[in-house]
Amino acid sequence: MTDKRHNILFLCTGNSARSIMAEALVTTMSKGRFTGFSAGSRPVGRVNPLAIEQLSQTGYPVENLRSKSWDEFAGLDAPRMDCIITVCDNAAGEACPLWPGHPASAHWSFEDPAAIDGTAAQKRAAFAKIFRQIAARIDTLLALPPDRLEQDGIALALQSIGAAPVVDA
Repeated sequence: MTDKRHNILFLCTGNSARSIMAEALVTTMSKGRFTGFSAGSRPVGRVNPLAIEQLSQTGYPVENLRSKSWDEFAGLDAPRMDCIITVCDNAAGEACPLWPGHPASAHWSFEDPAAIDGTAAQKRAAFAKIFRQIAARIDTLLALPPDRLEQDGIALALQSIGAAPVVDA
């Protein structure tokens, strides 16, 4: 059994919605087992207000959320990551920086709720759907036994979670 706190970085292109929601969800849902971070390859510079609306229910300090470049996490002075997860297909196909410590990596594909055209209600529904899908995958991660969270097992576990069909909870 380990009491190790794992750092996990969620990547997306714009770092305004999916990766931001994943950062907050893994931090709050894990109750201290994981610290979430997020970044983008081409950050838009602001967090989507509908992502903040979804996150307000978690208790996560949304005032600390910001859209930022993945370059912040590639330097030697950055927090050491145990896991890197891309949450959008564009970021998954990009050449990522070399991460210090060679963390486990995986891709968890989610639709982009910020790309939805429609009414305010349709946009809110899209964000709520993706929020639930991210939470469901994080639930699966948090249900893993502690030995599966060690370096040898976590990469396979993360990839397996990402390969499972996304359930609209």
